[in-house]
Amino acid sequence: MPQVAVFGVGHWGKNLTRIFAELGALRIIVDHDEKTAAKYAEMYGAVAMTKEEALASDIDGVVIAAPAEYHAQLAIEAATAGKHVYVEKPIALNEDDALAMIKATKDADRILMVGHLLQYHPVFVALREKVRAGDLGKLRYAYSHRLSTGKFRVEEDAFWSLAPHDVSMLLALFDEAPSHVRQSGLDFVTDGIADETRLDMVFPSGGRAHVFASWLHPFKEQRLVVVGENAMAVFDDVKPWDEKLALYRHVIDTSGPVPVPHKADVEYVSVPPGEPLKSECQHFLDCIANGDTPFTDGEEALRVLRVMASDTLPKPI
Repeated sequence: MPQVAVFGVGHWGKNLTRIFAELGALRIIVDHDEKTAAKYAEMYGAVAMTKEEALASDIDGVVIAAPAEYHAQLAIEAATAGKHVYVEKPIALNEDDALAMIKATKDADRILMVGHLLQYHPVFVALREKVRAGDLGKLRYAYSHRLSTGKFRVEEDAFWSLAPHDVSMLLALFDEAPSHVRQSGLDFVTDGIADETRLDMVFPSGGRAHVFASWLHPFKEQRLVVVGENAMAVFDDVKPWDEKLALYRHVIDTSGPVPVPHKADVEYVSVPPGEPLKSECQHFLDCIANGDTPFTDGEEALRVLRVMASDTLPKPI
């Protein structure tokens, strides 16, 4: 079993620490707060170390859950030390840093995996398979809503905090990069930190998609809607497991002067339950053990980043 060190046991790092411990892969914990590192090391039977000590050890991989501004530096240092790298989303805050991370891991012949968690959600996997099998027909449009009340941040806005997962899913479904992108956002709580954000994408094949992400919303909503020529699908992660993936095989009759919809009953798709984060972490360990390329590798994360930092792409007229 490959052994890893977790760098950062903050809000999300605590979850990664728990999962890697459950998988029997956690060896070392590193955190800027020595007391926090010692606390979680004792809790999970690991050893608290400094960054330098961890990189000099014989662990196989480093799991980076530090703030995004430190991702590039830590990943490059880890790869240079001969460690495989898992880094939480987003891969970095700019393309130059992401490219440097990809180059460093390639030069060291190490794996670079990025935590686009929902790519490993069993329900999304089932949806992606249906789309790629043609069950929905050609995709017309899709949208993803990731909304809640808090957690508010001051180091990044709602778009960078929430939307990378949704962009990753939409790019996987359309299987192409968008030709045009437009972003907008508004700050209401903290000056300069957008609380409500929207991203619109146009794809070369003619499909369209948007992401609505906000932490200033009256209720929690995590919903992905995909509309194809033959059927429509809804991945609603707030609903009970057996209702998370729904298909609607509505038919639009266009034989007359006015299109007429013929609605079908909802079909719930049976998906075996599973914990997405555990699947994601296990995938990282399997890739280390087998020498495989992660599904969400540096190249996949770079495609997501290029959409997130979409000032480099043309805007729709």
